[in-house]
Amino acid sequence: MHKSLSLFTGAGGLDLGLHKAGFEASVAVECDPVCIETLESPLNMRWWRNTSIISEPIEDISSNQLLELADLEKGEAKLLVGGPPCQPFSKSGYWHSGDAKRLNDPRANTLTEYLRVLEDTQPEAFLLENVPGLAFSEKDDGLQLLRREVEAINRRTGSRYSLRASQLNAVQFGVPQARERVFVIGHREGRVFQFPKATHRLPPRVDMSNGVTDVPARRVVDGLQPWATAWDALASISTPDDPDLRVRGKWADLLPSIPEGHNYLYHTERGGGLAIFGWRRRYWSMLLKLAKNRPSWTLTAQPGPAIGPFHWDSRRLSATELCALQTFPDDYHIEGNCVMAHRQLGNAVPSALAEILGREIRKQFFAESEVSTVPTLLPARQKRIPPAKDPEPVASRYKPFVGEHEEHPGAGLGPGAIKRAV
Repeated sequence: MHKSLSLFTGAGGLDLGLHKAGFEASVAVECDPVCIETLESPLNMRWWRNTSIISEPIEDISSNQLLELADLEKGEAKLLVGGPPCQPFSKSGYWHSGDAKRLNDPRANTLTEYLRVLEDTQPEAFLLENVPGLAFSEKDDGLQLLRREVEAINRRTGSRYSLRASQLNAVQFGVPQARERVFVIGHREGRVFQFPKATHRLPPRVDMSNGVTDVPARRVVDGLQPWATAWDALASISTPDDPDLRVRGKWADLLPSIPEGHNYLYHTERGGGLAIFGWRRRYWSMLLKLAKNRPSWTLTAQPGPAIGPFHWDSRRLSATELCALQTFPDDYHIEGNCVMAHRQLGNAVPSALAEILGREIRKQFFAESEVSTVPTLLPARQKRIPPAKDPEPVASRYKPFVGEHEEHPGAGLGPGAIKRAV
C-alpha cells in the first residue's frame, strides 16, 4: 500500500476510496468529535488500523508532528489528500446572500493550511477536493489562490508541482447520486494529470410541472453506460425500524402526497397536485423525494425538517442508506444519530469516485500500468426496478393552503435580492 497523509478527513469518504485504490492513510487529521468517533469505531478498525488519528484542528499541528506520527520523512509520502471545509466557496452561500466572503471568510484559512502541509512534507502527489464554488466561473479566487501558492512553493523549494483542476459529477462515473465536486491534482515532478472521461450517462431532467417520472430504458448509448439508480444502491437494504427517521415539522404529512422523483413543485399551479405553494417560492429540495429509477439528488449535510432528498417511503434515509448512496464500503459504520449521520455523510466524497481517481493517479504518476482502473465500490445493477408507488391523498389539514399563489418573479427579483439592493 502507498502511504498517504489525510487532512480534513471527516467520516473518511475520500480515504476509503483511496484505500481501495491502494493508498493507506498513515495519519488522519479531523477535529469534529463525531467524525472521530466514526474513525475510531471498533467496527471500522480494518480501515484505520495503521493510521494515527489526530483529533485537533490542523492549525494546531506542525508538519513535523504529522510526519513523525505518520513515521515518514519529508518527501516519502506518496499522496497528500484532503477536502478543506467548503462553506466559504459554497454556491448556496453565494446565492443566499448575493455574495460570499470567500477568501475573506476565516474558514478559508483551511486552504492555506493544506498548502502549508504540502510545502513542508513534499509528498510525491496531492489531491484536493472542494465544492464547485471553488472554481465558480466569475468567483474562482480560491482556485487562483491555489495556483499562485503552488507556484510559490515550487520557487521556494525547487519542486515542480503541477496543478490540474476539474469539476466532476459523480453520477457520470457510476455513483448513484448526482454530486458535483472540484478536484485539484498535482505531481511533484511536474507530471500533468489527465482526468478520466465520463463512463456513464446523465439522466434526463425531470419536468416538475407534471407527474411523469418515466425515463428511457437503461442501455448503453454512445459508449456510455446507463446511470446508476437509487434502487441499485438501496434494493438490498432492509427497511429500518428507527423512529428518528420519521419526518417532522409543518409539512411532514404532506410528503406522502408527493410522487417519487418530485418535490414541493408538484403542489403548485403548474404541477399535478393541489395549488398549495407558489411556483419556485421554496428551496428546490423541499419535500424532494427519491425515485427508484434515477440517481439520488445531492445529499446535504444539514437538511431542515422539510428538506430532502427523502426515501420513496416518505421518511428520512438511514445511515446505511446514506452510505450506500455515497458508495462507502458495505461494512463501514457511521457513529451517531440520524442528524449526525447526515452531517458526516452529507459532507463526504463518494468513495467510488475517490477510488477511480486514486487508480488513475497510480497509473499516471507512479507508472503502475498493471493497475486496473475499474472501481470496486459501485453498486451492482439491479435487473428489475419496481414501479413507483402512487402518491397518497393530501391530508385535510393542508386544504386551507390551496388557492392562488404568486410565482417567483425570477433570478435577482425575489424579496431577498430586492432587500439587499436597497
